[in-house]
Amino acid sequence: MKKILFTIVAACMAFTATADEGMWLLPYLQKMNIKDMKAKGCRLSAEDIYSINQSSLKDAIVIFGGGCTGEIVSDKGLLFTNHHCGYGSIQQLSSVEHDYLKYGFWASSYEEELPVPGLSVKFVRSIEDVTAQILGNIPSIAAGKEREEMVLANVKGLTEELKKANEGKMVQIVAFFGGNQYFAFTFDVFTDVRLVGTPPSSIGKFGGDTDNWMWPRHTGDFSIFRVYADKDNKPAAYSKENVPYKAPRHLEISLNGVEEGDFAMIMGFPGSTTRYMTSYEIDHMLQVDNPQRIYIRGERQAILWEAMEASDEIRIKYASKYASSSNYWKNSIGMSRGIEKLGVKARKQAEEADFQKWAEENTLPEEGFQTALPQMKEVMEKIAPHAAARQYLSEAFLRGVELIRIARYPKAYKEDYKDYDADLDRKVAKRMFQIVRENMKAEDLPSVYTEVIDPLYGGNSDDYVDWLYDNSMLTSLEKALQIGDNRKDDPAARLMKSVMEVYMRHNAAYAELNPLYADAHRLYVAGLMRMQPEKAWYSDANFTIRLTYGNVLPYSPADAITYNHYTTLDGVIAKEDKSNPLEFTVEEKLKELYQKKDYGRYAMKNGKLPVGFLCNLDITGGNSGSPVLDSRGRLIGLAFDGNWEAMSGDVAFEPELQRCIAVDIRYVLFVVDKFADCQHIMNELTIVQGKKSKK
Repeated sequence: MKKILFTIVAACMAFTATADEGMWLLPYLQKMNIKDMKAKGCRLSAEDIYSINQSSLKDAIVIFGGGCTGEIVSDKGLLFTNHHCGYGSIQQLSSVEHDYLKYGFWASSYEEELPVPGLSVKFVRSIEDVTAQILGNIPSIAAGKEREEMVLANVKGLTEELKKANEGKMVQIVAFFGGNQYFAFTFDVFTDVRLVGTPPSSIGKFGGDTDNWMWPRHTGDFSIFRVYADKDNKPAAYSKENVPYKAPRHLEISLNGVEEGDFAMIMGFPGSTTRYMTSYEIDHMLQVDNPQRIYIRGERQAILWEAMEASDEIRIKYASKYASSSNYWKNSIGMSRGIEKLGVKARKQAEEADFQKWAEENTLPEEGFQTALPQMKEVMEKIAPHAAARQYLSEAFLRGVELIRIARYPKAYKEDYKDYDADLDRKVAKRMFQIVRENMKAEDLPSVYTEVIDPLYGGNSDDYVDWLYDNSMLTSLEKALQIGDNRKDDPAARLMKSVMEVYMRHNAAYAELNPLYADAHRLYVAGLMRMQPEKAWYSDANFTIRLTYGNVLPYSPADAITYNHYTTLDGVIAKEDKSNPLEFTVEEKLKELYQKKDYGRYAMKNGKLPVGFLCNLDITGGNSGSPVLDSRGRLIGLAFDGNWEAMSGDVAFEPELQRCIAVDIRYVLFVVDKFADCQHIMNELTIVQGKKSKK
């Protein structure tokens, strides 16, 4: 184990990174990245970006909600993030009477800012390598469940110790490099977060699902919130007595614009990548995981979309649910397409062949490297049927049918029903019952099929679903309150139990095999790093703060096609489609500003108004809302998407194709200033043009 630990630390620290690929850990910037960053045009020091002892750029970057990034842009706690990151909060605050999704919202004072229940932001206060504390007492021969339990015990003990030393802060200990390295993160968590402004969805979500993951892109994907604190500037639950958070560090905003080749970097919280995935895992993704998700979600989304188009009430209730489902649905489509088209599996197989040859020629059998890949192959074959059944039940029933979820989580009454429509859920349930019957093995079907649907309804699941929704007391808040916690005999509760019995059986089998998978993955990653000690390595994304850097660049998606590195308002106007109002509506005021060319100081040198731009930065989900920064660390855009041609990038980075799509900060400010006329927001910002700050 000591030998492996030395290899990991050396690989992370001893060599300078030379590629645009990489999601880099902040504590290693000085030793690994800053030289290359400066060569690409960065004018900051590593200490400017991340400092242990003083304020740095890191202190302006936050986790927004449960899965996005945000940045502080004023000393009064003002925060920018993506519209799609704030979408759930905007939907939560919306109603038919106050349709903030459709019409937008702009507070004109602190008093008008809207509290968002359940929303939080997290500031990273410290990062510490704790690998020695977690792995130091674990024998190198420990494996499987024994090793897993030892690691968990060490993580639990150290977490408790760090919580005592950091009273009031959140502590997380996170594994890196497949469990070969561990870092401890401490956070301040602010739970009083309020909506300040959002454009209408016709700007913030322009292009909808049609344009999602695509370039050229014309989406003004931003929203504005504010962090509040108590009178001592500490985190506190919502109170009218709270005041705007006094931020020790906020980002300056540059109006200088972007040119091809300019240095750019992103600091944020990328969610999950699988760059060390083997060919055996790719087979499962392409043959089972993605096809099932694409099919099940596609069936459900078609039903939701039809209902959303027909009713504003349904549109508001289901907007966030639909967007969340659809985003990963389309991602899965693009991921499979990219992996197959770009030959990712073949590249993985070649890498695995080199690894196996190296392991057999250069390592001892007891080190485990020689058997890592054979073990991965074997464990994936065993996991596959359990993973497939578990996913089908989860997607179709536990996620797909809301009544089952309501029965499963009995404590969330009001939250369950605010955005619930029983008639629509009934339609979804009928389709889900059909596709489960058609696609799952008979032995994996929940007992409700054999014990209720077949004997009592002649196999007609539609009739059963009608009976279920007619007789369950959980289809409305009023009826649910009547029975309170006495739910176990409700038809929906019995259905939930039937589904969960099968789900948990497969989940238990999956969990039993997971330590064997973890061993194979850990040893494969450690072996790769020992095999190529000269390479600069970075860990897979795991929703911890990272930095990626590169340049503003166009790309060529196919023969004879070259995409420019920016888009303009001209493209928004050209895309208007009155036959598709949920995706391609253009606001009348936006058209008026376009006709007058009233762009103010936000226009480019050619007189056009920029909307989006491209850079070759390494991002993934979780980076949504991340600041795109220039060479001096000033805000030039908000990252919000990747491009369709490189959707395989979470598995294998594609340097020629992979691009980050960002909304230009000049378009954001144009909307706030010219479209919404929010001068009070503009006056809070530190805006830089040339080298001087301008309000």
